[in-house]
Amino acid sequence: MHLAIDLAKKAQGRTSPNPIVGAVIVKSGRIVGKGYHKRAGMPHAEIEALRQAGSRAKGATLYVTLEPCDHFGRTPPCTDAVVRSGIKEAVIAMKDPNPANNGRGIRKLKRHGIKTTLGTLEAEAREMNRPYMKWITTRMPYVTVKVAQSLDGKIAARTGDSRWISSEESRRLVHGLRGMADAVMVGVNTVIKDDPLLTNRSGSGKQPIRVVLDSALKIPLSAKLVKTSKRIPLIIATTPSSSEKKMRALIDKGAGVAVVRPERGRVDLRALLKALGRRGITHIMAEGGGELVASLTESRLADRFLFFIAPKLVGGRAAPTSVEGAGISKIKDAFLMRNVAVNKSGSDILVEAEA
Repeated sequence: MHLAIDLAKKAQGRTSPNPIVGAVIVKSGRIVGKGYHKRAGMPHAEIEALRQAGSRAKGATLYVTLEPCDHFGRTPPCTDAVVRSGIKEAVIAMKDPNPANNGRGIRKLKRHGIKTTLGTLEAEAREMNRPYMKWITTRMPYVTVKVAQSLDGKIAARTGDSRWISSEESRRLVHGLRGMADAVMVGVNTVIKDDPLLTNRSGSGKQPIRVVLDSALKIPLSAKLVKTSKRIPLIIATTPSSSEKKMRALIDKGAGVAVVRPERGRVDLRALLKALGRRGITHIMAEGGGELVASLTESRLADRFLFFIAPKLVGGRAAPTSVEGAGISKIKDAFLMRNVAVNKSGSDILVEAEA
């Protein structure tokens, strides 16, 4: 099962809106087939492993990280292929939370006399598919908030200069993380100040969709994001009161414009996430600035936080902080993080926590 999980992770960020899944077939103590789901629409992990095993699958044991599907999607049910192959035993890490499956696959295998074990390395299997599990049960994307800040919580100097707070190693890691997400989200002020590309330059993985929150369509037509929008998708989320002329100009440049209902004059984040979820976007990495991080936190829409903390002191009352907004009035109301992990990333400290 460890091998099946390692195989599944090879496709991180490439299978949305499907989960990542790995499968291994063992007979007489030897691996005779293995595979993983490489991309949505391509064969599932079980099918890849069964093809490799061929006739040797008869009487063998299948190890798979997720319950085999028993419904038609882009591909036929995997359960039918498993039954036909003559597999005698299936060891499954976790049940599929997809309402269309959710136990059906396991029941079918049992009905056909296949011994079934559920729960082997379940925690590891669930961990690697957190975005899928949230999206398939709520149709809302999983949101990872990434922050690069100084030791005193600043994301830029009082002049707005922010290059570079984090280390080169941290920036390289972030590019890799972008390649595992479906979309990267920032506020328009970040675009105006930094003119970022928000691309994955790690050399592996995919290019994420770029999403900009821009309630009044302030984004310059000369921004790098707009200039590259015909090559790398860009969605600008705005409100109905924005200029139709500016919308048309952005669309002509290749950008997508999503008109979302307002909440206190700004794009309603929950409505936007639901709209992105309907597009099959399962995982968003939000990269700031401080107002966006605060809005996601206060709205309870963030699922995970990655704080890259550089050993630097910036200071300054006017220097922006990583989490802004109105803030709380009493410490007892602070947002308490769970499952906190602390690691090094170059010269930085990386704090990972769940909301």
